[in-house]
Amino acid sequence: MSSKNSELKIMPKAIVCECDDSTFSGDITVSSGCIIHPRVTIIAKSGPIIIGENCLIEEYTTIIHDTGEDTSSMAKPPVLVIGPNNVFEVGSRVEALKIGEKNLFECKCYVSSAVKVTNSCIIGAGCQLIGEQTLAENTIIHGKNCAERESIEKSVSHSLQLVFLRKLLPNYHLLRKATFDPKKFKGQI
Repeated sequence: MSSKNSELKIMPKAIVCECDDSTFSGDITVSSGCIIHPRVTIIAKSGPIIIGENCLIEEYTTIIHDTGEDTSSMAKPPVLVIGPNNVFEVGSRVEALKIGEKNLFECKCYVSSAVKVTNSCIIGAGCQLIGEQTLAENTIIHGKNCAERESIEKSVSHSLQLVFLRKLLPNYHLLRKATFDPKKFKGQI
């Protein structure tokens, strides 16, 4: 597992698979209940990344926090907070400025660094969002032309998938241990 200049903080009850093909770079916090599969790349170049509770990050997913600005001299660099209950499916690449909660990034989708994703959005398989834009809540991006529409259905919970993976993954992968005890560092996160 490559951890170049990484401050990877793993909260208790999070599952992060140990793998030589995974890359973690920069200040990254994995909240309780998250599951990170092997072969994942997470790069916090412009500032810290905080991954909210119960997020699922599947194989070959890439998450990059890069505003394009030099933030090394800033006293407080910008933080990318990824809200709780997001799903990043296999091969998705997300560089968004903001990510709310209960979003689904389907296989091989791409979200550029100028995009803000609010809550309960779905970016369909293979869809690309490029250019400055903010997705309204319950937006669905779909099809080969990346058409946009509003969802009339409530977003589906992935809690059963998380329960299944919590039982299955420890049988087939080495796991990284929790590295951060929030009780010792109250007020720092």
